[in-house]
Amino acid sequence: MKILFVCTGNICRSPLAEGILRQKIAQLDLPVEVDSCGFEAFHAGDTPDDRAKSVASKRGIDISSHFARLFNKRDFDHFDKIYVMDSSHYSNVMRVARNDDDRQKVDYVMNVLYPEKNLPVHDPWYGNINDFEKIYIQLDEVCEQIARNLVTEISDP
Repeated sequence: MKILFVCTGNICRSPLAEGILRQKIAQLDLPVEVDSCGFEAFHAGDTPDDRAKSVASKRGIDISSHFARLFNKRDFDHFDKIYVMDSSHYSNVMRVARNDDDRQKVDYVMNVLYPEKNLPVHDPWYGNINDFEKIYIQLDEVCEQIARNLVTEISDP
Protein backbone atom coordinates (compact mmCIF):
# COMPACT_ATOMS: atom_id res chain seq x y z
CA MET A 1 0.00 0.00 0.00
CA LYS A 2 1.27 3.46 -0.94
CA ILE A 3 -0.37 6.62 0.44
CA LEU A 4 0.11 10.23 -0.63
CA PHE A 5 -1.04 13.33 1.26
CA VAL A 6 -1.57 16.56 -0.71
CA CYS A 7 -1.82 20.16 0.46
CA THR A 8 -0.92 23.58 -0.92
CA GLY A 9 2.80 24.10 -0.37
CA ASN A 10 3.73 20.74 1.16
CA ILE A 11 5.22 22.51 4.18
CA CYS A 12 2.40 22.37 6.78
CA ARG A 13 -0.51 19.92 6.61
CA SER A 14 0.71 17.20 4.26
CA PRO A 15 4.18 16.72 5.81
CA LEU A 16 2.54 16.59 9.24
CA ALA A 17 0.14 13.89 8.01
CA GLU A 18 3.04 12.04 6.39
CA GLY A 19 5.09 12.13 9.59
CA ILE A 20 2.19 11.09 11.80
CA LEU A 21 1.22 8.17 9.59
CA ARG A 22 4.85 7.07 9.18
CA GLN A 23 5.16 6.88 12.97
CA LYS A 24 1.94 4.88 13.30
CA ILE A 25 2.79 2.37 10.57
CA ALA A 26 6.31 1.94 11.99
CA GLN A 27 4.83 1.12 15.40
CA LEU A 28 2.55 -1.45 13.74
CA ASP A 29 5.30 -2.76 11.44
CA LEU A 30 3.11 -2.33 8.37
CA PRO A 31 4.52 -2.51 4.83
CA VAL A 32 3.18 0.89 3.78
CA GLU A 33 4.89 3.70 1.89
CA VAL A 34 3.88 7.26 2.78
CA ASP A 35 4.73 10.51 1.02
CA SER A 36 3.36 14.03 0.64
CA CYS A 37 3.37 16.80 -1.93
CA GLY A 38 1.71 20.09 -2.84
CA PHE A 39 0.65 22.36 -5.67
CA GLU A 40 2.49 25.60 -4.80
CA ALA A 41 5.78 25.77 -6.71
CA PHE A 42 6.99 28.61 -4.50
CA HIS A 43 7.81 26.14 -1.68
CA ALA A 44 9.29 23.32 -3.79
CA GLY A 45 12.51 22.17 -2.14
CA ASP A 46 11.72 23.86 1.19
CA THR A 47 11.65 22.06 4.52
CA PRO A 48 8.42 22.15 6.55
CA ASP A 49 7.26 25.28 8.31
CA ASP A 50 9.03 25.68 11.68
CA ARG A 51 5.68 25.55 13.48
CA ALA A 52 4.85 22.20 11.83
CA LYS A 53 8.27 20.86 12.79
CA SER A 54 7.76 22.08 16.35
CA VAL A 55 4.35 20.45 16.93
CA ALA A 56 5.58 17.19 15.38
CA SER A 57 8.81 17.22 17.40
CA LYS A 58 6.86 17.65 20.66
CA ARG A 59 5.33 14.25 19.88
CA GLY A 60 8.54 12.51 18.87
CA ILE A 61 8.10 12.94 15.12
CA ASP A 62 10.93 14.41 13.06
CA ILE A 63 9.74 15.91 9.77
CA SER A 64 12.76 18.20 9.37
CA SER A 65 14.35 16.12 6.59
CA HIS A 66 11.26 16.44 4.38
CA PHE A 67 11.60 18.59 1.25
CA ALA A 68 8.48 19.98 -0.42
CA ARG A 69 7.70 18.65 -3.87
CA LEU A 70 4.99 19.24 -6.43
CA PHE A 71 2.18 16.84 -7.26
CA ASN A 72 2.44 15.36 -10.75
CA LYS A 73 0.42 12.91 -12.80
CA ARG A 74 2.99 10.13 -12.23
CA ASP A 75 1.80 10.12 -8.61
CA PHE A 76 -1.34 8.38 -9.85
CA ASP A 77 0.81 5.52 -11.14
CA HIS A 78 2.79 5.16 -7.92
CA PHE A 79 0.21 5.65 -5.15
CA ASP A 80 -2.83 3.56 -4.20
CA LYS A 81 -4.54 6.30 -2.19
CA ILE A 82 -4.25 10.08 -2.53
CA TYR A 83 -5.64 12.11 0.37
CA VAL A 84 -6.25 15.83 -0.07
CA MET A 85 -6.69 18.43 2.66
CA ASP A 86 -9.38 20.64 1.13
CA SER A 87 -11.53 21.40 -1.91
CA SER A 88 -8.85 23.34 -3.79
CA HIS A 89 -6.49 20.37 -3.56
CA TYR A 90 -9.28 18.04 -4.61
CA SER A 91 -9.99 20.18 -7.66
CA ASN A 92 -6.30 20.42 -8.54
CA VAL A 93 -5.70 16.68 -8.25
CA MET A 94 -8.86 15.84 -10.20
CA ARG A 95 -7.87 18.28 -12.94
CA VAL A 96 -4.61 16.33 -13.41
CA ALA A 97 -6.35 12.93 -13.30
CA ARG A 98 -6.20 11.10 -16.60
CA ASN A 99 -9.05 8.64 -16.14
CA ASP A 100 -11.51 7.07 -13.70
CA ASP A 101 -8.80 4.85 -12.20
CA ASP A 102 -6.87 7.98 -11.20
CA ARG A 103 -9.99 9.70 -9.85
CA GLN A 104 -10.96 6.69 -7.71
CA LYS A 105 -7.70 7.00 -5.77
CA VAL A 106 -8.51 10.54 -4.57
CA ASP A 107 -10.43 11.47 -1.44
CA TYR A 108 -10.57 14.13 1.24
CA VAL A 109 -8.51 12.92 4.19
CA MET A 110 -11.30 13.84 6.65
CA ASN A 111 -13.65 11.46 4.81
CA VAL A 112 -11.76 8.68 6.62
CA LEU A 113 -13.57 9.82 9.79
CA TYR A 114 -16.61 11.53 8.28
CA PRO A 115 -17.44 9.70 5.03
CA GLU A 116 -18.71 11.80 2.15
CA LYS A 117 -18.68 15.04 4.19
CA ASN A 118 -15.64 16.47 2.32
CA LEU A 119 -14.57 18.40 5.41
CA PRO A 120 -11.32 20.37 5.09
CA VAL A 121 -8.22 20.36 7.21
CA HIS A 122 -7.83 24.14 7.46
CA ASP A 123 -4.55 25.72 6.43
CA PRO A 124 -2.65 26.91 9.53
CA TRP A 125 -0.13 28.93 7.49
CA TYR A 126 -1.58 32.34 8.38
CA GLY A 127 -2.26 31.38 11.99
CA ASN A 128 -0.11 30.78 15.00
CA ILE A 129 1.29 27.73 16.78
CA ASN A 130 -2.16 27.00 18.25
CA ASP A 131 -3.53 26.55 14.73
CA PHE A 132 -0.77 24.03 14.03
CA GLU A 133 -1.61 22.23 17.27
CA LYS A 134 -5.26 21.99 16.20
CA ILE A 135 -4.47 20.51 12.81
CA TYR A 136 -1.95 18.14 14.37
CA ILE A 137 -4.68 16.74 16.62
CA GLN A 138 -7.06 16.51 13.66
CA LEU A 139 -4.48 14.73 11.48
CA ASP A 140 -3.42 12.44 14.31
CA GLU A 141 -7.01 11.25 14.71
CA VAL A 142 -7.36 10.69 10.96
CA CYS A 143 -4.01 8.89 10.69
CA GLU A 144 -4.93 6.65 13.61
CA GLN A 145 -8.01 5.53 11.68
CA ILE A 146 -6.03 5.13 8.45
CA ALA A 147 -3.57 2.91 10.35
CA ARG A 148 -6.43 0.83 11.80
CA ASN A 149 -7.90 0.47 8.32
CA LEU A 150 -4.52 -0.58 6.95
CA VAL A 151 -4.15 -3.29 9.60
CA THR A 152 -7.50 -4.70 8.50
CA GLU A 153 -6.75 -4.39 4.78
CA ILE A 154 -3.29 -5.93 5.04
CA SER A 155 -4.31 -8.80 7.32
CA ASP A 156 -7.49 -9.53 5.36
CA PRO A 157 -6.72 -8.87 1.66
